[in-house]
Amino acid sequence: MERCKEIERSIIKKFRKDIWRPFTKSVTDYHLIEENDNIMVCISGGKDSFLMAKCIQELMRHGKIKFNAHFVSMNPGYNEENAQKIKENASILNIPLETFNTDIYEVTSNLTEGNPCYLCARMRRGHLYNKARELGCNKIALGHHFDDVIETTLLSMFYGAEIKTMLPKIHSDNFTGIDLIRPLYLVKEYPIIAWQKFNNLSFIHCACPLSDNCNISTDNLDDNITGKRMAMKILIQKLRKEGKNIDNNIFTALNNINLNCVLGYKKDGKYTSYLDEYNKK
Repeated sequence: MERCKEIERSIIKKFRKDIWRPFTKSVTDYHLIEENDNIMVCISGGKDSFLMAKCIQELMRHGKIKFNAHFVSMNPGYNEENAQKIKENASILNIPLETFNTDIYEVTSNLTEGNPCYLCARMRRGHLYNKARELGCNKIALGHHFDDVIETTLLSMFYGAEIKTMLPKIHSDNFTGIDLIRPLYLVKEYPIIAWQKFNNLSFIHCACPLSDNCNISTDNLDDNITGKRMAMKILIQKLRKEGKNIDNNIFTALNNINLNCVLGYKKDGKYTSYLDEYNKK
């Protein structure tokens, strides 16, 4: 219990500037957590979701907003080592974890056609929303952070030929009355890694049976790790070395789009070309 208190103090004290303040700014600026919310906090087992859970716990204890939280971990088919590691970390961090089992890995591992990652993501979302509804929750909290946001932006540009990103809060299309929120939206990844190392914590990194990186990791970044998202992560690391504000500028650009100087844009599935306005003048 004493170790848990030290970990909690480190969030508020040592990492106040880089973790706690951006977390509370995300919550406040984007109205992520509001009075009487019933939130399902999703814990995947990695550093991000566990830190998010601790921040939400601290907000429940010391914040002015009164809300309720359920700390839930969905087991898609983890091996015993990973499943046990999640439970051990929940105990160390004093998180009252509720777990439930699914057959996601079994289904996707037996897939002979199509994209197993796409199917896995869809099944995960469906199970999580169903669990939130079962618990009577109006919000689901995920542990995506600032770096995830700009990585997604670059992935969309480089591989999707469009500009779009993760939003801090979205409505569910299929589960009316449930919103998805990202409380770590303004928290960068490097202080999360620093918080983990400072407290000598280890979390599962990737538990997918189809991945080569299915082991417990301290989340050190390695140029040998492949994948488009990792390529974006490495690119952003390099850009930060060349200019300290580059990552912030990418993020700010998403909130500073000049529609007078774009070739076109889509809204609710409808495309508008700059020529539509140009020809009116």
